[in-house]
Amino acid sequence: MLNGCLELAVADELIKRNPGQTKVVKKPPRRFSQVVAWADETVEQVIEAHPEEYRLIPTIGSAAGLRQGELFGLALEDLDFDEGVIRVRHQIKRLGQTWIYGLPKNDKERIVPMPSRLAELAKEHIATFGTQNIRLPWERVDGELRPYELLFTWGDDRAMRADLYNLVIWKPAIAAAGVIPPPVKDQRGRKRYVSDYTAGMHALRHYFASITLADGVNIKELSEYLGHYDPGFTLRMYTHMLPSSHDRESQAVNRRLERLGLRLTEQRRSRAENSPGYDDPDLGPGLA
Repeated sequence: MLNGCLELAVADELIKRNPGQTKVVKKPPRRFSQVVAWADETVEQVIEAHPEEYRLIPTIGSAAGLRQGELFGLALEDLDFDEGVIRVRHQIKRLGQTWIYGLPKNDKERIVPMPSRLAELAKEHIATFGTQNIRLPWERVDGELRPYELLFTWGDDRAMRADLYNLVIWKPAIAAAGVIPPPVKDQRGRKRYVSDYTAGMHALRHYFASITLADGVNIKELSEYLGHYDPGFTLRMYTHMLPSSHDRESQAVNRRLERLGLRLTEQRRSRAENSPGYDDPDLGPGLA
């Protein structure tokens, strides 16, 4: 963040060069805590615990890996049912006390596959609950107002707010699924949930990464689907989820040896057939 501020200062000609880019300054190595993906049953329980009109939010989160703000900003025009893809082009985020539209994280639009079953669920949701045209500023509080036909809104025709969603929908859902303990009441009778960063909606992105890696999607493709700035970041975060190299090596060698064995068998048979005194096994004893 400091480096980004210094880069802006250079761009605004407040300083001549960014001192954070000097070779004298060494960035500390980034440490990654090992991500643990939820089980299929947990994700299913979290989805089932959502109110019906919001059930598609965690469904898309676990099936396409969108971030929370991208899910809240998902519009009808972003679903390409003909191509079978989701075009992630904007998100809803907070600036001060104002909620605005903006580009996805890292200012990076992307395309994510939309499997046929997910497309069916999206169509069912739209047919049942419709969409809502919501106008919000673009990128700045005083930015141009842009209208989008959002898939998810509050009952008062307002855009989804992360803080309210987390409090009244997400935490009750993950508590029902056993991810966090049941709520306790404070002195004023309000429900309080005990959770940490591992129980946020990012868990759905981790689940998406785990199932796609297990099914053969490579790191570069996954990085593009998740909207990461660098495939190396994706590799460092999810390398422990890659299928075992021992299993892949064993399978590859077995396939190679089987092909080699078949070729050797064919070569021996060919030499035997061309040898003097060869007996056809169908007509009599073969060569020893």
